Amino acid sequence: MMKTTDRQTYLRIHPKDNVLVALQDQQAGNRIFIDGQELTLNDPVPAKHKFTITDLAIGAEVYMYGVLVGKTTCFLPAGSLLTTENLKHAAEGFSQKSASYTWQAPDVSKWMQRTFRGYHRADGQVGTRNYWLVLPLVFCENRNIETLKHAFLKELGYAAPDRYQAQVRELSNLYRQGKDLQEIDLAESPVYTSQSRLFPNLDGIKFIAHDGGCGGTREDAENLCALLAGYCVNPNVAGVTVLSLGCQHAQVDMLQQKIWERDPAFAKPLFVLEQQQAASESAMLSEAILQTFKGMAEANRCERQPAKLDKLVIGVECGGSDGFSGISANPAVGYTADLIAALGGRIVLSEFPELCGVEQELINRCTDDETAERFVRLMREYAARAEAVGSGFDMNPSPGNIRDGLITDAIKSAGAAKKGGTSPVVDVLGYGQYVRKSGLTLLCTPGNDVESTTAMAGAGCTVQLFTTGLGTPTGNPVAPVVKISSNTSLATRLPDMIDLDAGPVISGEKTIEELGEEMLEYIIGLASGEYDTRAMELGQDDFIFWKRGVSL
Repeated sequence: MMKTTDRQTYLRIHPKDNVLVALQDQQAGNRIFIDGQELTLNDPVPAKHKFTITDLAIGAEVYMYGVLVGKTTCFLPAGSLLTTENLKHAAEGFSQKSASYTWQAPDVSKWMQRTFRGYHRADGQVGTRNYWLVLPLVFCENRNIETLKHAFLKELGYAAPDRYQAQVRELSNLYRQGKDLQEIDLAESPVYTSQSRLFPNLDGIKFIAHDGGCGGTREDAENLCALLAGYCVNPNVAGVTVLSLGCQHAQVDMLQQKIWERDPAFAKPLFVLEQQQAASESAMLSEAILQTFKGMAEANRCERQPAKLDKLVIGVECGGSDGFSGISANPAVGYTADLIAALGGRIVLSEFPELCGVEQELINRCTDDETAERFVRLMREYAARAEAVGSGFDMNPSPGNIRDGLITDAIKSAGAAKKGGTSPVVDVLGYGQYVRKSGLTLLCTPGNDVESTTAMAGAGCTVQLFTTGLGTPTGNPVAPVVKISSNTSLATRLPDMIDLDAGPVISGEKTIEELGEEMLEYIIGLASGEYDTRAMELGQDDFIFWKRGVSL
């Protein structure tokens, strides 16, 4: 990817492209120089949006990132703004593996002897955090999960600073004193903090709630247990407390079988409490508290030890994307992914609806025909399910995506796929499966942010890199989520949400490679527990299970 300059206000991403991206707002009448020619803009073009560089007839193919991203619905003279009114989604077809692939790995010599300080597990995995996990097998137990959460967090020192409770308390006191509420400013309110941690080597106790486990299909129950089993096996988890009602589809033995499939020698503490077999709800919760506390005390004995970087398992994700995501944050994350792959680590790229139009490239990057055929099958099955209910991948872009320049799914997908870098595809997994191979793995998930991040943690990711152009607070209960802004304006506006800024790529201050290397250094510190992400500081523990209805 070329490095921009301070004077450059537009960008051609690939030589094959017949549109340019505006890096700054462009006015109608501005002169643009491309391919030795001059053209005049017919329309104002907001930053992040695209405009044509040649005359395009009705039905003409539009290319970005070197791939087909749409077809025109009317004649567009050179210098025209692309909109949802004049461009419709279109993407190249795909078939079996049709070409061999040779990868030029980046130079990683300066990281070969580097380590991070992680939690070593009996199965050889290494965690970046040491959490105790409490989860329900069915939604009927969600209230009991919340009861345990309320009982544990503040007493053990894991509750996030509560600015908003302080604000309500302050307003209540002022109201009792008869103060005029119109004159109150809460910006400088105090923050109530919990006591210091009782267990210094245990990074937290995490609670999951969900709406599955019963009332749906047996397939949903199987998939839920597979997902939860992945959380149990994830090396960021030291032990697990499970609450079961008893009569639900998602049975305890189903969860145990899924755990053993992922780790036949599973050695972590696993406490299971079933309400319909308990003397009372109170008795069950008291036993859950006692067993969990004992387990946490034992987990606190585990300390961080050095681990080579090949033990990193990194998920890559995007959400609230904009027209800059595919040229700054996503390719920078892709370069980080290549560095980790070259070091022997594992990378997981998900969101199959956002791989639309780049399937053939990924197919050809697969290391063997079997892996390629699995990807083809999963993509086609997913697309068929969507089409069967009158939907389709073309409906993936959100209103926010469209407003900020991602006006077709193929445009969005071509930029989103950059997060996976350029390394070979070593494996393709269905939803709920667990990553086992070094290198780049494709994981079938929806494009929905939380359904995807939830699945990547369940696949074993111990850190997730999440790019965004519009901003999102998304986090995960067990895998730290690093938020990377595509533009500096977002990073400046929402500093409590963003961890890293890829905006310097747009301004020309940094290259993709420079930023990718900085991200790797950030990951090493994060994985060692030297700091937390913004989402962790906010207590943003999002979890959504993907039922096999259509979700894009």
